[in-house]
Amino acid sequence: MKRVLMLGGSMQQIPIIKLAKEMGMYVITCDYLPDNPGHKYADEYHNVSTTDLDGVLELAKGLDLDGIIAYASDPAAPTAAYVAEKLGLPGNPYESVKLCTQKDLFRKFLLDNGFNSPKAKGYTVYEDALADLKEYKLPVMVKPVDSSGSKGVVKVYNESELKAAVDEALSYSRGKRFIVEEFIEKKGYQVSGDGFSYNGKLVFTSYGNELYSSAGGTREYVALGEFWPTLLSDDLKKKIDDELQRLITALGMKTCAYNIEVILDKDDNVYVLELGPRNGGSYIPQLIRYATGVDLIKYTILGAVGEDCSDLKMAPTTGCFSNYMIMSHTSGKFKRICFKEDFEKNNLLDVYCTYNAGDTVTPYKNTTDSMGTILFKADSVEEMMKITDNMDEYYWVEVEGE
Repeated sequence: MKRVLMLGGSMQQIPIIKLAKEMGMYVITCDYLPDNPGHKYADEYHNVSTTDLDGVLELAKGLDLDGIIAYASDPAAPTAAYVAEKLGLPGNPYESVKLCTQKDLFRKFLLDNGFNSPKAKGYTVYEDALADLKEYKLPVMVKPVDSSGSKGVVKVYNESELKAAVDEALSYSRGKRFIVEEFIEKKGYQVSGDGFSYNGKLVFTSYGNELYSSAGGTREYVALGEFWPTLLSDDLKKKIDDELQRLITALGMKTCAYNIEVILDKDDNVYVLELGPRNGGSYIPQLIRYATGVDLIKYTILGAVGEDCSDLKMAPTTGCFSNYMIMSHTSGKFKRICFKEDFEKNNLLDVYCTYNAGDTVTPYKNTTDSMGTILFKADSVEEMMKITDNMDEYYWVEVEGE
């Protein structure tokens, strides 16, 4: 029986824990939250933080593992690579995985290796960023180097806005570092999705269209979800795939799932914003399974224990599907999620809500305030765009005011 260590036991990680069990594996979970719901599906749980490299390594040494997985978790990805490298388990180079999860290191790697990248630099203090600001073309984006889900990301138009942006970015950074990078004017939707490489070859990608909004006071660059199919032409999809393959080769990555964020500028130049060395959050693998029939979670498990993944191939998208954040626009005590009757009957697929009645909710500013995710379908791209442009008409969160 294969033995696998899963880093984390959140609600989003339940699907991979359950699937590994169904595949006949002995599943061990660890994190610093013993009440996380995923642990009850595992064979064992250990209270060790998923970001504690040496702590997880010491734990893993006594578990006789065949593999280690950081599913849908950017902070845990370097830990999985570190432990795999130290114990000779299937995995990817630790230094490359760490680089992919720290924005300043990633931007520097891109520039040093001939990839398109905005002018960018990492900092630890506001004063250094202020001194360099004149070297950037405004506006700039200020981001924590080690966060995801739009947390701590601020668009800065002038010098007077920089201090508050830096303070916010640092508040979300585990390593207390932030990056300043020039803003890229994108063409069309931002490209978002997941991919998979097997023995260094990019064998699967599935792209959607990133959804952003300023509704309810949310900043216009805060992600709310995605919808499939991508609106890219086949030529542009291939162009992105080729650039990702070049990047995977440069990084020395082997078998791995990726969460991908790409921008095309007005001249169709490819800018890889993120190559997260793990499956996407917000139930993107489930969305891709609806859209293509491909179960990336299965291949993530197989790859982590050194099993054959050679049957994984590119697959077309059939139908229109979306994931979307569950969010409130007001503060209060959560009562319930309400859906428009026709939408619930004809479109809604899954509801993954992390809140219970009576829990305190706050207005959505970034994914810290997310209450979960809904997955839904549409009969056409036009219907999907109509729904995603007017989500407040199709679902809403009822709260009792404080």
